[in-house]
Amino acid sequence: MPTRAKLVYLTPAVQDFEEIVKYHASMVGPQSARKIYATMRDTIGNLRQYPLMGPVHPDPLLAAQGFRKLVLTKTYVAVYKVIDGSVTVYRIVNGQTDYPQLLRE
Repeated sequence: MPTRAKLVYLTPAVQDFEEIVKYHASMVGPQSARKIYATMRDTIGNLRQYPLMGPVHPDPLLAAQGFRKLVLTKTYVAVYKVIDGSVTVYRIVNGQTDYPQLLRE
């Protein structure tokens, strides 16, 4: 049986996830919030089996630091690194924003 990577969410990623779900609950409704939660959770969960499924981040500075980008939905992406067999999720963000700046600070 293949080895599964450990999945770690840093505090900012947990907060991002919670804010996205809260936003969908208030703006679109609880059914949308449940759907977005399940979609993002399941897609990120695939990193346990396939830690390199997200490409190297297209931003040169983030790529040089080892960040990868995983598209979760039409709107949201997860930014993560694979470190010593573990997948560490740094942020879950709207891909249309200048989110790379969040990771350069």
